Amino acid sequence: MAPYESDDSTIAGEADDLRAGRRKAARYVVPVAVVGVAAATIGLVPALADSGDPNLPKISAQQLLDKIAKSDVQQLSGTVKVTTDLGLPNLGGLESSLTSAAGRGSGDGSSADPTSKLTELASGTHTLRVAADGPDRQKLSLLENAAEYSLIHNGKDVWGYDSQSNEVYHSTAPDDGAARKKQEQPPATPDQLTKDALKAVDDTTSVTVQGTAQVAGRDAYRLVVKPKDSGSTVGQITVAVDAKTGLPLKFTLTPASGGAAVVDAGFTQISFAKPAASTFDFKAPKGAKVTEGDQGEHAHGKAKGGLKGVPKGDDRHGTPGKDSGKGPDGMKVLGKGWDSIATFDTGGKGVPSGAEAGGQFGSFLDSLGDKVTGKFGSGTVFKTRLINALITDDGKVYVGAVSKDALVKAANAG
Repeated sequence: MAPYESDDSTIAGEADDLRAGRRKAARYVVPVAVVGVAAATIGLVPALADSGDPNLPKISAQQLLDKIAKSDVQQLSGTVKVTTDLGLPNLGGLESSLTSAAGRGSGDGSSADPTSKLTELASGTHTLRVAADGPDRQKLSLLENAAEYSLIHNGKDVWGYDSQSNEVYHSTAPDDGAARKKQEQPPATPDQLTKDALKAVDDTTSVTVQGTAQVAGRDAYRLVVKPKDSGSTVGQITVAVDAKTGLPLKFTLTPASGGAAVVDAGFTQISFAKPAASTFDFKAPKGAKVTEGDQGEHAHGKAKGGLKGVPKGDDRHGTPGKDSGKGPDGMKVLGKGWDSIATFDTGGKGVPSGAEAGGQFGSFLDSLGDKVTGKFGSGTVFKTRLINALITDDGKVYVGAVSKDALVKAANAG
C-alpha cells in the first residue's frame, strides 16, 4: 500500500511491481559514459512552465493517478522540448566519438541507428517533433542545427534517417501486438516518462496534488512525487497532467541538491487531431546508404532483448538482494525504494585511470570519476547530479540515485 499524504487516500497496488519499476528507472538513467544507456536518462525529469493557474475541480492524488492510468490518447502530434543537465563535464569532440562508438558496438555502424543516435538526448537542449496514430504508427524527429534525425514506425517497418549523413537504418517491428501497444506514444514524450517514473512509487514515496498549471495551452493538474527517505539524490518529480485527457504534458525531476531540473521534457505545442497518413510515410532518399537491422527490432532495440546489451522487461529488475539470473552476470538490487542500488558483474576489469587511458578520453575519465577504496578493494565513482555509479577495479558495478558513500557502503557489504 502506498500512502498519499495530502489527500488521506491510499493507492492499492502491487508493491512488488512498483519496486520493480523503481529499479527499472534506476537502470535506465545510467549515463552513457558509465554503462552505455544514457539515452534513457530522459526517463526522469522536466520543469513546469508557469503560464497561469487555471481554476479546476479539486482532485485527490489517487484520482489523478487513476486518470493517468486510464488515459487512452491514440492520436496526437506536437513539439516537445527536452533539456537534460546531469552535470557532466564538457565532452567536446569526445561526445561524437562516444556516439559513433555506440553505433559501431551495435554491429551496424550506421549514424541512423536509433540505439546510438538517441544518446544525444543525454545532455543539452533538444527539440523533438512527435506524432502518433495508435500502436502501429509513431514518428519522432530530432531537430539539430539545420539537420534532422527521424525515427518512424509504420506498420511492420521501423526507419531511422539521418539527413546530415544521408544514412538510413531499417528494421522490423515486433509481431507481438502487446509489444506494439506499449509503443503508442513515441519515446521521450512526457507520457512515457511519467508512466515509467510512477512505477517507482511504493511506501517510501509521497505523492500529492499541488495546484494547477497551463502547459501548451492546456489546463493541467500538478502531481508531485517525492522520496520520503533522505538518502536519495532525487528531490522531486513534478508532472503536469492534462485535466481533460489525463495525458502527462510535462515531466520534471529536480535533484535533492537543488538547482535546475536534471531533465526538462514537456510539450510546447500539442494537437489531438489524427495525423495525416503521409506523416508516417518514408522512402529512402536517392543515394542514401541503407543499413538493415535485425528482424524484430523496434524503436527501443530488439523485441526480444530491449536495448542492445540490456535485459528485456522485468528481467532487468531482479529481486532485491537476490541474483536475478538475468543481465550482465546476474543483476541484483540491494535495498528498496529510492535508495535501492542495482549491482552486476561485468566479468572484466574496471575502468582504466586517466593516465592509463591517455589523451582526451583519459582527461574525461579524470574529470568525471573519483577514486575510492574500501573493503571491496578500489574503484572509481562516476558522478552526475542524479545517478552515481561505482565501478570496482575487478569489474563490479553499483549504480543508483544515491550518494557516493552509499555506493561504497554497498560495495563493502557486497
